[in-house]
Amino acid sequence: MNRSKCLLIVAGSGRMLAEAARKAGFQALVLDLYADLDTRMHSIKVRRAPSLAVEHVVPVLEDLIGHYDVGQVVYGSGLESHPETLDYLSQRFTVLGNTPAVFRSLQDKAVFFAALTELKIPFPEVSFAMPYSGQAWLSKPMRGQGGLGIRRHDPNCPVREDVYWQKFQPGTPGSVLFLADTRDARVIGFNLQFTAQLEAGLEFAFSGLINHSTLSRSQKMLIFDWLTRCVRAFGLKGLNSLDYIQDGERVYALEINPRPSASMQLYGDLLTHHVAACEGRLPDELPKQRGFAGFRVVYADKDLRVSDAFDWPEWTQDRPGVGAVCRPGQPVCSIIARRSEPRQVLAALATRQQQIFNQLIKVQ
Repeated sequence: MNRSKCLLIVAGSGRMLAEAARKAGFQALVLDLYADLDTRMHSIKVRRAPSLAVEHVVPVLEDLIGHYDVGQVVYGSGLESHPETLDYLSQRFTVLGNTPAVFRSLQDKAVFFAALTELKIPFPEVSFAMPYSGQAWLSKPMRGQGGLGIRRHDPNCPVREDVYWQKFQPGTPGSVLFLADTRDARVIGFNLQFTAQLEAGLEFAFSGLINHSTLSRSQKMLIFDWLTRCVRAFGLKGLNSLDYIQDGERVYALEINPRPSASMQLYGDLLTHHVAACEGRLPDELPKQRGFAGFRVVYADKDLRVSDAFDWPEWTQDRPGVGAVCRPGQPVCSIIARRSEPRQVLAALATRQQQIFNQLIKVQ
């Protein structure tokens, strides 16, 4: 039995936060949906749950608490559809992140977009009643993540009840990673985002990003002003990200992810800054970015089984165990590349993704 103080991580995939915790000197306990090889390597204990619903999370965590001294918890993506789990975590532990009330206010799209209107932050037009016009609309889940569930709207097709609609805005998708202390913001970096069409009609799934953007200096200053307004309006703290879309000289806000996002792994050790910001301390300055880094999720395009003959390259992450079967549209692993120029990063990611497919097919 290990009674030393541990940091609990709860997320759909806990690898990124577990790795950051280990580098920051924490002992990580993880509850997620995969318990993959990398998460196990970076943690002292990993438990897998069938979902992040509170009824699945509680018994697993209560068992962990009996063996480890857990005082604080950091949560990642995956709780968007399970805010009741965040309620439980905040009652049981000290949560290093946004409170359940803040989290819910950003998931309540009517509240969120009303706030953006009040703050004079532009966004593509939204509707909470199904549009019947011939104009281009997207249907989006109320509690979505990673672009999953976003579809081009067809008024002749049935839709789920828990969706809203937003005008399709052409442009370049991006995000900004920032720290907050409920009053002020510190920009860590701007990123270009990639999407992957996993199946017909589902073309907006998040597939990666690079810590590079095409925004002008004035556009970056504008977005920083948005962040300051949002931090104060919503009471944001810790690591957060804002998604936007750039169309020439115009930029539109899309959503705020009120928890550490995938982009944090492109900028070095940020977990200590996340903890400090949650405790009300923002850094005077952040380390200068050296070179560029990119991250990509590799999705299966056919059934792929992980054989014991497959040797994972060192630049892969989120690796499933031997015998795992990845169905079409499911993630196989993720890859990362660091180079001196953005185009070199993109080329390396494309090459490495193809190497993964070639090797997996070879050992099937």
